[in-house]
Amino acid sequence: MLSDFVDREKSIEDLEEVRWPPPPGDSTPLVRAMHELRKRPVKDLSAEDMRRLIGQDVGLRWLLPVALDFLRETAPDEAATGWYEDDLLSAVLTRKEPVWRSSAEWARHLNETIAMLTDLSPYIQQEVDEFRTALSDLL
Repeated sequence: MLSDFVDREKSIEDLEEVRWPPPPGDSTPLVRAMHELRKRPVKDLSAEDMRRLIGQDVGLRWLLPVALDFLRETAPDEAATGWYEDDLLSAVLTRKEPVWRSSAEWARHLNETIAMLTDLSPYIQQEVDEFRTALSDLL
């Protein structure tokens, strides 16, 4: 698994060894959520929590491999149930190109997972096409 190096008992805050100061009192709910989610052990983060953090580029070094493993593990169920964690997949697919270029193995892993999926929504398919076009030399 790609995420074997991630100690899921630790939080993003612990893994990064960086403590954010408390959010300002007038912070948005999103900012407050990011601060709170960084303090939770990785093992306690839901797919939705990972989507929110990844979508804000928080903890990518630790969360992308966990999310990629989750997406791979759940891909076979997609054919049986017709449901897939589109929001997490979208958050992962739409990370900036340099993220994937710095971890080509992760990009190839995601591409292989995508190949296992069927009946993607049009908006996810567009993100897949953009991901594959931008990284065609790596995949």
